[in-house]
Amino acid sequence: MDFSLITVLVVDDNPELLSILAEGLELAGPFHVLTAQDGLQGLELCLQHRPDCLVIDVKMPQINGYQLVRLLRGDPQTAQIPLILLTALAQDYERSVGLSAGTDRYLIKPVTPRELAKVVREVVALSHQERQKRFQHLVEVEGEQLDE
Repeated sequence: MDFSLITVLVVDDNPELLSILAEGLELAGPFHVLTAQDGLQGLELCLQHRPDCLVIDVKMPQINGYQLVRLLRGDPQTAQIPLILLTALAQDYERSVGLSAGTDRYLIKPVTPRELAKVVREVVALSHQERQKRFQHLVEVEGEQLDE
């Protein structure tokens, strides 16, 4: 994959963290970073700009991170965009909910811009087929849990 310029949309309701992440990613680049301060704005910007990847906080007003992930995965136009949840919620249950919603990665804050940039590059490099295989596995595991 050509990493000449990756467009990343960072969605977080903390303006200071949003600024730090955006600047850090641009320095770690090559990234073009868009920012949104809540899930609704993130959804609108995603539909407008079709970024290569989204980095999404969980706890946000209007549409939380889990809801945003489900909305994006449910829309054929955005279903294949790599999604990373970046949150302070470190419990196994929260991680399970995030991954079940359809995220590619679940990262715990704090994370350095260099670490985040590495993960963004990794998820963007995943092929469509690899992503479908991973999601199929999640569906099968979730189905087994419901049968128990």
